[in-house]
Amino acid sequence: MRHQPPSNRRGFSLMELLAVVTILGIIAAIIVPRVAASSEVAKQKTCVYNCGHIHSAVERYRDATGAWPSADLHEIDILEYFPDGIPVCPVSGAAYTLNVTGDVYRVQGHTDGNH
Repeated sequence: MRHQPPSNRRGFSLMELLAVVTILGIIAAIIVPRVAASSEVAKQKTCVYNCGHIHSAVERYRDATGAWPSADLHEIDILEYFPDGIPVCPVSGAAYTLNVTGDVYRVQGHTDGNH
């Protein structure tokens, strides 16, 4: 009984697999930095949205009570303006605070102070 090699090969050669892996590596090298950058932009935009939403609650609190809440915003959390709790900054993970210096009361997010 003689063993004959099959004439119709099934599978891929090492060169074909190497070409596919190289192409996938190039595609990943192009896409991954863009996804990472867009993730950071999304976090920044979410922080801006959260600051606006929290500031709106601060304004409602001021209208209802006649006083500004404290810098840590715990009065707003107690009054259930945010039933799930005040969100945290998606950029830094820190709690939002109220800048109470001067006559301007603004909600601040991550540490750069711009939000």
